[in-house]
Amino acid sequence: MPRILDFNGQDVTRSVTVASIVAQNNADAPLTQVTASTADEAEAAEIAGIEMVVCMANCVPAVRDGSKKVFVTAAIDFSGAVSEDELLGVAFSALSDGADAVITTRRPETVHRLTEEHIPVMGHLGFIPKKSSHFGGVRAVGKTADEANDLWNQFRRLEDAGAFAVECELIPQPVMSEITRRTSLATISLGSGRHADVIFLFTSDLCGESTRIPRHARAYADLAAMHEEVRKERVRALSAFRSDVVERRYPGDAETTDIEAIELARFQEVLAKGDQA
Repeated sequence: MPRILDFNGQDVTRSVTVASIVAQNNADAPLTQVTASTADEAEAAEIAGIEMVVCMANCVPAVRDGSKKVFVTAAIDFSGAVSEDELLGVAFSALSDGADAVITTRRPETVHRLTEEHIPVMGHLGFIPKKSSHFGGVRAVGKTADEANDLWNQFRRLEDAGAFAVECELIPQPVMSEITRRTSLATISLGSGRHADVIFLFTSDLCGESTRIPRHARAYADLAAMHEEVRKERVRALSAFRSDVVERRYPGDAETTDIEAIELARFQEVLAKGDQA
């Protein structure tokens, strides 16, 4: 496992580095990336051997508490930052909190502003959820030759801006294959097929927590059913507690503390004298 110095100059180890992610092109097996927002999720990812996680910038401290080894990318577009300088501030804060890179959907000029400061930046191309209205809804991007060519030009502009990687969302697999073979960016597939350097799924989807699993995702568990059982069991326990209180079954002798009879009598004598005063 590589040893690096993090943004704060601390000696740490990481499952992968920016350099090894970039060098992943045409590797025998892709890396894996999932989302995380809590220490528990990050810890589970590390134990499972997941190399990379993505989280909101404000979740970096919690995620880093859960894992010191996974490569953490902070999403910086959800902090309210508007100007490039504000976005730069969010990026530096995320790195100070333990992130290894940042991800943004902003234009190449903004990416360049970040990379000029030697911040490792992932871009985001293909379908971008916050821009879904521009695409006419949720759909794959690059299904026509013209749209695929425009997408390829976006990849090249992102390369020129200095990004090291790009999240590729809902791009047709054959188009993704052609682009991955040609781009210097590490490609991260979210619903864009297997021909990428990193395969990405949301933890809530792969664990079966989402109310609707996207077409590109696969559920490996059914935590939604388990959460529902936990909810039912919580209600059952609370109902039983209230019933026992109302019926004077709780608290019982086992849940209370007694006092020796002689000590209670002495206390009662003191109280009696006070009542007579």
